[in-house]
Amino acid sequence: MVAPGALDRRGFCGALVIGGWLGALPGPTRAAGDAPIMLTDMAGRPVRLSAPPTRIILLEARDILTMAALHPDPAGLVVGWAAAERIDSPQLQQRLQGRHAIAPVGRLTADTISREQIASLSPDLVVTNYVMTPEGPADPLVEWLESNRIPVVFSDASSNADDPPAPQDPLALPKSQLRLWGQLLGAGAQAEAYIAFMDAHLRDLRERLDGAAPVTTYLEIQSTGDDCCWAAGRRIWGDLLAMAGGRPLPAVTAPWFQKLPLEYLIATPHEVYIASGGGWAAGGRPPIGPGLDPVAARTALAALTRRTGFDQMASVREDRVHAIWTGLIAAAPLNILFIELVATWLHPERCAGLDPARTLTEINRFMAVPIDGPLWVSLREGD
Repeated sequence: MVAPGALDRRGFCGALVIGGWLGALPGPTRAAGDAPIMLTDMAGRPVRLSAPPTRIILLEARDILTMAALHPDPAGLVVGWAAAERIDSPQLQQRLQGRHAIAPVGRLTADTISREQIASLSPDLVVTNYVMTPEGPADPLVEWLESNRIPVVFSDASSNADDPPAPQDPLALPKSQLRLWGQLLGAGAQAEAYIAFMDAHLRDLRERLDGAAPVTTYLEIQSTGDDCCWAAGRRIWGDLLAMAGGRPLPAVTAPWFQKLPLEYLIATPHEVYIASGGGWAAGGRPPIGPGLDPVAARTALAALTRRTGFDQMASVREDRVHAIWTGLIAAAPLNILFIELVATWLHPERCAGLDPARTLTEINRFMAVPIDGPLWVSLREGD
């Protein structure tokens, strides 16, 4: 938390909090000559900022990964965040912060957001989504922020409560997010360069997979040793899986995630099993993510295959078992890496010339903070 100083704007906000009153807050002070920004956010709302933001609060901390693809020091613009655990790598979180102190304003759910902490940080922009402000533009927190002259931008309008149509371009969401952040950070050219990079890789992959039959895949979104069997749904994860030449199990009909009976999973043929893991290792998730140990990741993946009934699955018997860091889905700039990586697992002959490790190196040329492995692991070494 930033300590209140003298009775400037920051100190005044602190005094309001201490006094227990959250009335109208003074507007941010701007330097002369700052140009206003006009944009439409991911919720379709027109937003006007009087100048480029320099004190941003992220209610979804993972947004800093998209910022890092466009700005040389994203943490220098971020004064507070919530849901930092969803970065899903303590090592990467620390590297993204660098020398900057980013104050927590909440944890993983909307009910943990602290208005007092937000007020004490004097933000000139709060960036949110429908997870952290579930009622969207009508959410009480959004209305409170705007009533206190703090602009709000939605970086994602996806909600588990809806079932959006399948996009013609599965990268439409990350592209829109990159363009949005390009506007906010004055980095439009950098955003377009990254989009061109993604499009070039996607064109190559489409040519390779043209005419290939989809490979039935069990893509698991919550891989833990004490629970089974949470399948990725048809949206987001499922859309990207389809671009990689895969398809979910036939019983998967939900848009976001679906718990399948173990008996169905055993009885339904599928060629490949892809688990998910991260640095937030509750419940025995595979420790996959930047700065973690690939040997430990492979050991944990093997343990997942020893869950009851998994030895009866063709994917396990044939060692077509892999796992990914959740950031490959959750971080917009890494979606293209997920597609390319999974395609090499599902269609190894057609994708023999692809090298996801080289693609990660290319991505890191854009990133302010390079993303180290392991971002994926296979049960069979060399895959």
